Amino acid sequence: MDAHACRRCARKTINECRTYFCASEARPSRGVWIHTIYENNAFASQAYEILQNDQVGRYMIASRELQAGEEIVTEMPFIVGPKACTYPLCLSCYTPWPPGSDDKPLCSRCGWLVCGKDCENAPQHKDYECQVFAQVNEKFNVNSVLDGNYENGVSQLECITPLRLLLESEKNVERWNKEVKDMEAHNEIRCQKTQWKSDHVNIVDYLRKRLKLDRFSEEYIQTACGILEINTFEVRTAKGFSARGLYPTVALMNHSCVSNTSHSISPIDYRIRLRTTLKIPAGGELYASYTHSLLPTMLRREHLLEGKHFACACPRCSDPTELGTHMSSLKCNKCDNGIVLPLDSLDSESIWRCTHCDFSTNGQAVRKVFRVIQAEVDAAEAISGADGADAIYAREAVIKKYRSVLHPHHAFLSMLRHSLTQMYGRIDEYLLDDLPDVVLEHKVDMCRLLLQILDIVEPGYSRIRGMTLYELHAPLLFLAKGQWNAGVIDEARLKSKMIEAANILKEAATILSLESSDTAEGQIGLIAKESIVQLEQSINDL
Repeated sequence: MDAHACRRCARKTINECRTYFCASEARPSRGVWIHTIYENNAFASQAYEILQNDQVGRYMIASRELQAGEEIVTEMPFIVGPKACTYPLCLSCYTPWPPGSDDKPLCSRCGWLVCGKDCENAPQHKDYECQVFAQVNEKFNVNSVLDGNYENGVSQLECITPLRLLLESEKNVERWNKEVKDMEAHNEIRCQKTQWKSDHVNIVDYLRKRLKLDRFSEEYIQTACGILEINTFEVRTAKGFSARGLYPTVALMNHSCVSNTSHSISPIDYRIRLRTTLKIPAGGELYASYTHSLLPTMLRREHLLEGKHFACACPRCSDPTELGTHMSSLKCNKCDNGIVLPLDSLDSESIWRCTHCDFSTNGQAVRKVFRVIQAEVDAAEAISGADGADAIYAREAVIKKYRSVLHPHHAFLSMLRHSLTQMYGRIDEYLLDDLPDVVLEHKVDMCRLLLQILDIVEPGYSRIRGMTLYELHAPLLFLAKGQWNAGVIDEARLKSKMIEAANILKEAATILSLESSDTAEGQIGLIAKESIVQLEQSINDL
């Protein structure tokens, strides 16, 4: 993926090379650019153009004014395969393997992990690695999985997705040459990392020596590994499991921690649909976010530097207050109203200082605090709704523990609230019909607080905003009904509150209906549309 860094001098930091693009900077005259419209998509000439510069490579702009929610491009993946450091899984449908304690199916041709005949004969396995393994009689080491020692992933599975990419480069030469081979791999940076050495053993040597694929050079294989590391998107299967897909056109977008696009990937055929979340003027750059929006700046930048090999200096990262959201800010423990902020949010070693008193600390100390809290947040987030009320208790406990340390809008608290807004009303013991008013009001407050933050860091028609709006409308209706039944409000006030909830539900439906109907969010969008009809009928009957 392209990034806020010079791709031609990738070893330079963002501060050393100012040729990257940012929405706030003026562009050079049009005559400097190499202009290419890719013809692989029917909508290319209508919605977007790809521009290229000798200094920064390729990026994507709107070819005309685009409205919020407008589809920009739809694209099938070049390849799909297991993620790096993956758990043991079926090589076709990516479900965990073995399917059961007494069921340990293997492919009858190659002896690798599948979950049955259908997956054994699926093209993504049968037409790719299966043929290679069978030809050289390379079997999967089942015992390495059955002993349960795969906390850091299964090394033998590391080769699968790179192998599929290499084989597809031979099967689909035209698309490889036109779209994939020149994608950023950051070999100059990666070769200095420990992952490069690991890839050399688990992938390069394994393919060239064990699988007899020495027709692929070491450099070619490492480039394939880099393309996958930098450019793939996470995909979800129909059963909810993770894999990764390579989408060459969508991957051309530059990164911003406040993006103006959103993508949806079908769990059936893995087709990606890219759309706008905001109105974008003709010539405006299209941005994606390569990291989670509900993370503090320090952790977002670390993730991007480690995984994508660039130091982000977007407007959000450059602002110590994170555009006024205070998603990185700490409460001062030396005074009552002080907020502790970094003097330079682009410097991980920067001094952090209170806005109201003389308290200060250093970036390293803040990173230690973040590391401790992040571990507790991750542990709480690992408890799923299937575990019942414990999932709620764990998240609420972390919020309570750190509310005196973190700004109320802090990213860690926002992340936990996001989960809680989806759990209250959906978990046994906490179903909507069972929630007392105080808990309904708590859910409303969390939704509204989260929406305030999302208006800035994920504005417009973003998926998370649509889901939060959907979660907000129901407790508002329950509270209104309870107040009317108790005689606290009259019929006119009840109708006003119902209209407010209906408007919120309409906005949620507008956003979620943009999602593919075979995704969970898309299904909720359909439910929201049906609910609007019923709700409006109830309002009219008052």
